[in-house]
Amino acid sequence: MITTKNLTFGYTSGRNVLNDITLELREGHIHGLLGCNGIGKTTLLKIICGIMRPRTGSVMVDGVDPHKRLPRTFEELLIIPEEFDLPNISLERYAKITSPFYPRFDFGQMRGYCEELGVDPMAKLHSLSMGQRKKAYIAFALACNVKMLLLDEPTNGLDIPSKVVFRRLLASYVDEQRMVVISTHQVADVERLLDNIVILDSKGVALNATTAEITRRLKFGHATASDRVLYSEPTIAGEMAVALNDGDEETMLNIELLFNAVAARRDQMSALFTNDNQAK
Repeated sequence: MITTKNLTFGYTSGRNVLNDITLELREGHIHGLLGCNGIGKTTLLKIICGIMRPRTGSVMVDGVDPHKRLPRTFEELLIIPEEFDLPNISLERYAKITSPFYPRFDFGQMRGYCEELGVDPMAKLHSLSMGQRKKAYIAFALACNVKMLLLDEPTNGLDIPSKVVFRRLLASYVDEQRMVVISTHQVADVERLLDNIVILDSKGVALNATTAEITRRLKFGHATASDRVLYSEPTIAGEMAVALNDGDEETMLNIELLFNAVAARRDQMSALFTNDNQAK
């Protein structure tokens, strides 16, 4: 489990990028970390990985401060950053060098993932395109079988067939003992994978709720005269709205519409789910 409590961080004195971030991210979920450009999503992932320290507040990974750099913490935690550099060796060689850090690493799995993603594990990494290098690193990361996998814009650089394979592999990766955290602007690429949504803004955590909670409390689409609309916006398909779900059935989630509703009606939306959680 990953927890943060009243976490703040700023690159310059007097200006915070992250403000009062209190979160609890549990295994068994694919968490979507959403927010506007510059709101601190990548910074938060780096703090979770111990690369940066919070200005105030705390972060714990399975009950341990990641800044202690304990091997047992990083056996279970791995990040795929949006941009990365790998040595000019083959993925196979890279895995032989680095896999001892991950006790459950599986070479057979890595080769299988490479085959499904269409990347040659014997090719020199610098000879591959950016998209091919990302697929190679994804194959390696999944084969590490860590409990906590953090992905920063994972679909950038992937072609459409690779995105389809990536979604399928990721869906099969998560179980009761594992979690994935995806920071992305490409919501359409991962929308159906996410089962918990975290939205950050300049004040902190604007929303943290499971998709089941969201679709039980809200409905998305064309509103009727009887709907209690919380937010609406004009689109090519007509006026689209977020309204209270007064029925008993969960509805289809529209994450982009949800994000815009939270941005426009932050306090109202946040209170809706805060009250919902307190009632449990």
